[in-house]
Amino acid sequence: MSAMLESSEAAILDRVFQPDAGNWPKAAAEAILSINFGKTDLDRMMSLLEKAKAGELSTLEAEMLENYRHVGKLLELMKSRARRSLLTSAA
Repeated sequence: MSAMLESSEAAILDRVFQPDAGNWPKAAAEAILSINFGKTDLDRMMSLLEKAKAGELSTLEAEMLENYRHVGKLLELMKSRARRSLLTSAA
């Protein structure tokens, strides 16, 4: 019987991006590390987080916040692998 793979979004992304692998070219790793949320999105995230803490999120706002979390997780995994790649290339 084959082992069941965890099917959460985070687990799938982890398998796709393999953040512990360090084999991206230096230029690609540096480019990925320069990717960030813009000020408008950061402000929106803070507003949504404040409303969430106060228990005042609408259904649409909750979905928006979840979308930001998903994109943040994706960016986190990509940057992890990029940092690992730079460490590997420096060695």
